[in-house]
Amino acid sequence: MKATTLTDGPPVQHALVFETGEEVVSGLTEWATGHELPGSSFTAIGAFSEATLGYYDLDEQEYAEIPVDGQVEVLTLAGDITLDGQGGWQVHGHVVCGRRDGSTVGGHLLRAVVRPTLEVVVTAGAAHLRRRHDPASGLALIDPAAGAG
Repeated sequence: MKATTLTDGPPVQHALVFETGEEVVSGLTEWATGHELPGSSFTAIGAFSEATLGYYDLDEQEYAEIPVDGQVEVLTLAGDITLDGQGGWQVHGHVVCGRRDGSTVGGHLLRAVVRPTLEVVVTAGAAHLRRRHDPASGLALIDPAAGAG
């Protein structure tokens, strides 16, 4: 992945360009770890050779996997990068993928391999966003009260 800073800030914008064969979620997580990002959001367009999306089953409190085999266009990918409550970074993205016939599939981005490129713009604010476990849903939700720091 190649990266450059687009603006000083806050907010600061970074452009990341993933290349064929690179995995998106682990690549974004690794990049965020190396840059000590404050609360950040991202958008992206490009294409995947394969992906695994998820649909959150609230009753089971787990993601049901949706395999996406074969080449798809990334019509939109949006999400955030936050502290996970244990000192690590969590990438949370939702994606809509377009197939050759014009149909779409979407969901939570669990894993994806780029082909041929994915162009990501990350916007980083001034304060960290942190997550906390929500026992009712089983999810780690952004805690607005823990935004500073």
